[in-house]
Amino acid sequence: MRVWVGIDVGKEVHWAWVVDDEGTCMLSRRVANDETDLLTLIAEVTELGANEITWAVDLTTAESALLLAILWSHGQKVRYLPGKAVNRAAAGYRSEGKTDAKDARIIADQARMRRDLIELRAPEELVVELRMLSTRRADVVADRTRTINRLRQQLTAICPALERAADLTGQRGWIRLLARYQRPKALRRAGVARLRRLLVGMGGLRESTAAAIAEAAVQAAKSQTTRLPGEDVTAELIAGLAEEVMRLDEHIAELDAAIEARFRRHRLAEVITSLPGMGFRLGAEFLAATGDMTWFASADHLAAYAGLAPVPHDSGKRTGRLHRPTRYNRALRRVFYISALTSIRCDPTSRAYYDKKRAEGKRAKGAILALARRRVDVLWALIRDHRTWQPTMPSIAAQAA
Repeated sequence: MRVWVGIDVGKEVHWAWVVDDEGTCMLSRRVANDETDLLTLIAEVTELGANEITWAVDLTTAESALLLAILWSHGQKVRYLPGKAVNRAAAGYRSEGKTDAKDARIIADQARMRRDLIELRAPEELVVELRMLSTRRADVVADRTRTINRLRQQLTAICPALERAADLTGQRGWIRLLARYQRPKALRRAGVARLRRLLVGMGGLRESTAAAIAEAAVQAAKSQTTRLPGEDVTAELIAGLAEEVMRLDEHIAELDAAIEARFRRHRLAEVITSLPGMGFRLGAEFLAATGDMTWFASADHLAAYAGLAPVPHDSGKRTGRLHRPTRYNRALRRVFYISALTSIRCDPTSRAYYDKKRAEGKRAKGAILALARRRVDVLWALIRDHRTWQPTMPSIAAQAA
């Protein structure tokens, strides 16, 4: 006898539903998201006397971390049914109501009928760490962007000309300057020479860059002599936001160091970074998105997972039409897109392929996506053969030797 266990994953509690070959319910109950109750559930399912047990979950996020870890440690087979698929399948079941028990039943029943569900495997510890650090870095970068936007808003409220002159995202010297000087009057009084010495003394800026920032700040301050309402409070807010941006910059640098240290320890690090346009950050995001590369039987499979393989959209006499897929890994697509965009600037081969696609009539984004798709084939072959990228193909004789 075979049984399928559907788990509707929750933060505090899960719901488990067990069905046999005929779809008959053999067990249905709420399970607390703690080790004791999960171990009890495994024991109860095992006692049903099935010779094969398949578990299915609808989430692979933090809420299911303990559940998956326990299942893997007990040698259980786990498959993944996306929550969107559960929602769509629910339309084919009786009742319009939605409950955890019904969702668990659908998950178990779909796992029983379908043979195309992805089997989840225990990830490497290094990959889990890279995934957590990459996610945290993305959050901190988003926080930095929001803080800079707030800083721009406050800067407009005190001196619009200064906001226009300040390159807050491209030049960190402006952030340092605004942490010390915010009011137009204070900038005019300090003068170009004093501001330049201040920026140079902080370190990390060339003399010419510091002089350009100081000159632009003073010129913007000279264009406004009117004192706006609430200037004192606005200046305090600007100083606080600028200091917050600097703290976030330090945190991002710490995360980058942690990511690079772990990425370099991975067995595929040298292979991945050998491809032009792939640095340690994109390499870490690639490993975090793909996990175990044995999941991908071919380069086409990897390209489909990254959303770089168009899918047919035929109906009746309308045939041969392709469109962009809607189900793919956004993070992996970003890795290949950004790396392709970078390779155009640093790799002549990638540039030549991009120019070829533009000459064929593709727009810039389409040409970049075409290059990204080509690079999927290259990277997959490099990982398969465990060799680094070379500008020229190795000869057959050299490979045989």
